[in-house]
Amino acid sequence: MEHPMPQQTDGQGPIFLSSTDFELPKHIPDGMEKYTNFSTMAKGGSAILQTCFDQITGRTVVMKTLLRQYLMDRQENRRLLREARITAQLQHPNTVPVYEIGNDLRKGIYFTMKRISGENFYEILRRASRGPQDAVNYPLKRRIEILTSAGLALMYAHTRGVIHRDVKPENIWVGNFGEVILLDWGVAKVWGQRDDTPESERNVESGRFQAITMTGDRPGTPLYMSPEQISGNRQTVDERTDIFSMGVALYEATCFSEPFRGRVIQETFENILNTTPPLPSEVQTHEPVPPALDDIIMKAIAKKPSQRFQTMRQMIDALRTIHFATSDET
Repeated sequence: MEHPMPQQTDGQGPIFLSSTDFELPKHIPDGMEKYTNFSTMAKGGSAILQTCFDQITGRTVVMKTLLRQYLMDRQENRRLLREARITAQLQHPNTVPVYEIGNDLRKGIYFTMKRISGENFYEILRRASRGPQDAVNYPLKRRIEILTSAGLALMYAHTRGVIHRDVKPENIWVGNFGEVILLDWGVAKVWGQRDDTPESERNVESGRFQAITMTGDRPGTPLYMSPEQISGNRQTVDERTDIFSMGVALYEATCFSEPFRGRVIQETFENILNTTPPLPSEVQTHEPVPPALDDIIMKAIAKKPSQRFQTMRQMIDALRTIHFATSDET
């Protein structure tokens, strides 16, 4: 009996391994020249993500570069290079592998990453919030598992002295094969190094934000900021800041609503600083919320860092002990 030809898929269709040799280029291009078939995925405040084909490795990758108007911006160039290096050094199953960092005469600094087919967690939550029928593939237990996996990336990063500072569902990618990837380390803080955050992103209590923190359909970043980020005290921004943001994401994943959303950004900040939201179990009426999950979320979003989980490992260990009711128990 003949066996079928081994094949793999890139999310768009099968790739037959037998075609590998035939597709090798006759002349080996260098740098940016080896990438073809560019297609835009998304644009941020200063950068653009594109898929492209690497002729040498024979695979589709994702490339991040600056938008044309920022190519000569020294601060943005430094920031993109810094993001590329941090992402490349965080080698963990829940972070995206970086393949190459380079500098091109026309496109400037760029870096390429693994392309992961799937969607961001916010889109999953938005679809699941429509009702039980839409949430069937992502019940509460699965939604918490996704955030727990993203938390593993944070736990690893924290041991390397890196604080993400922008944890939110939009920055969590869920692949077609169950992969969970924490993305966008562009505003990460690295212990022992000078903080390169642009001045326009500091003193956030004044309401000044760079566009890159406000991309997408909603002003995502302010909703997940910790009290210490809002107060502008960078000395107190540590792993407990990421724990707060993860707690807000857990609240949203449980209730399909953000705990601190206000009508305007300033009201959101006031809520983060001074308001205690209702328990998730009081908001979510369609799915049973375990009391332990209530406790974990409320501890994570405590106003004072000293009252939160002190490490991401503690928080993950707590999440793993939760018992979720099965359909027979509800």
